[in-house]
Amino acid sequence: MPRILAVALLAVAGTLLAAPARAQLQAHVPANIAPPWNKGIQPISSESYWNAVECGKQGGERPACVFYDAGLCRNDDFTLALYTPYKMVAYTVWQAVQRKQPPPAPSFAEAKRTRVVLGITPVRGSKNAIAAVTIKRAGRVVEPVTRTLDGRGGTFIFDFPAFAPTAAITIELAGKTRSYSCTVARPVLSRFR
Repeated sequence: MPRILAVALLAVAGTLLAAPARAQLQAHVPANIAPPWNKGIQPISSESYWNAVECGKQGGERPACVFYDAGLCRNDDFTLALYTPYKMVAYTVWQAVQRKQPPPAPSFAEAKRTRVVLGITPVRGSKNAIAAVTIKRAGRVVEPVTRTLDGRGGTFIFDFPAFAPTAAITIELAGKTRSYSCTVARPVLSRFR
C-alpha cells in the first residue's frame, strides 16, 4: 500500500511540474494623476464626462489621465490596454488638442454605449499567444461578455461590475505557453478611469 501511495504522489507531482507556471504580478498606475479621479471605471455620467474632457485638454505627449494603463500588469509576453467610456471621451479631446484644434464635445451617447474593453497585444519578440482572459473577484470567476482572439492578441469586453473598485480583483491572462495572474488592489481600481 505505501508503494502505491508513493507512485500516486510522484504522478501528481510530475503533473504539477509539467503544468506551465503562472507568474504573479501586481498592477500599478501612476501616482498623482490629474485631474483627480477615485471612482473607478463606470458608465459615463455628467461628472465623469466633464472630468474626461478636462483630462484630454491637458495635451502633452502621453498624459497620465489618458494613458494611466501604460505598463499595467507589465510582463514579458503581453501589453494590456483598457478602453472605457472615460477614455473614449478623454482620448477624443486629447487627439484634437494634439492637432492644435479646439477641444470637441465627444458624443455622450456613444460613451454611454461603450463598455470596458481589455485589449491584449503581444510584446515584441514574444512567441506566447493569449488564449483566454478572466477576472477573479471574491473567489468567483468573471468571464468576458465577448472575446475576440486575433493572432497572438485579443480583445475582451467586460461589464462594469467586473472592475468595480469595491474589492481587489485578479486579472488572469492564460497564454498558450505561459500564464500570468495580476492582482489589482482596490485603491488601484479606484484610480482606473
